[in-house]
Amino acid sequence: MDTEDEIMFELLPLIRIYKSGRVERYQDNETVPASVDPATGVSSKDVVIAADTGVSARLYVPGLGTDAQRRIPVLVYYHGGAFCIGNPFMPMFHNYLNSLVARAHVVAVSVNYRLAPEHPIPAAYDDSWKALRWVASHANGGPGPDRWLADHADFDRLFLAGDSAGANIAHHMAMRAGAEGLERGVGVHGVVLIHPYFLGSEPVESAALNPEMTARLERFWELACPTAAAGVDDPMINPLADGAPSLAGMDRKRVLVCVGVEDVLRDRGRAYYHRLREKRCGEVELYETDGKGHTFHFFDPTCDEALAQDRAICCFLDRESMRESAIE
Repeated sequence: MDTEDEIMFELLPLIRIYKSGRVERYQDNETVPASVDPATGVSSKDVVIAADTGVSARLYVPGLGTDAQRRIPVLVYYHGGAFCIGNPFMPMFHNYLNSLVARAHVVAVSVNYRLAPEHPIPAAYDDSWKALRWVASHANGGPGPDRWLADHADFDRLFLAGDSAGANIAHHMAMRAGAEGLERGVGVHGVVLIHPYFLGSEPVESAALNPEMTARLERFWELACPTAAAGVDDPMINPLADGAPSLAGMDRKRVLVCVGVEDVLRDRGRAYYHRLREKRCGEVELYETDGKGHTFHFFDPTCDEALAQDRAICCFLDRESMRESAIE
């Protein structure tokens, strides 16, 4: 066998990576078209944000009914997949966004960023930032605005969210928005991190729940960011590492961190929550689900625990909406 055809890494039935650089993703091709979801009344459509790099997004708007003239919060969502797998058009993510948009009554933008190892870090961050800037540009009538955002989004209530690697991205986008700013008058008001993909060399108890999974997640990071000299203590994957940027970028933001008690990443998420609390960066909440592992809600979306986590997220978004409305 040609050595270039040898398998370098595989996680079946999801992905296989060859030494030649060829990548086979076995579920990413299972996509569903944008549509009007009959179960929730949520409408979706696809937009191209940057044709040169292929950055795109799937937009969602709930059935507005008599609220058609009322502006509602906007949620920018980043999907998970260890930076190497997934896209917004897969049934798993599409169905979740339909449900979340209906329950939370938000306009959502589910970002399609480039994947590693073909496009290593920082491509995912660069694409995600470009998408966030594109969304924010609608607050001031940016060029060629999308009507769903221009007509319905309340940019005083801009939230970021993501699961796993997407939660990692949401953290970094919130930090960058704090450091560089977005459009005039637009800021990130809240962040939802669902089972965030954070690693580190310091031992944590939850990593021993499934050593094989822990090792796999560390290997995914090596594939996603081969130039990370500090490995799992690179600030991109370990925001609490020595020398990582100050979490002051999260100042004055509300943050909800969701963890699964049986998730190997549980203690990383808890430590992140506690660090934000120690630094008094803003209003920070922790939501834990007993007996459940990493991103369990995708695999059993109608279980009581998944529905309870959804309610916690919607409550977080709704409380922010009510708080902002009271200020106005």
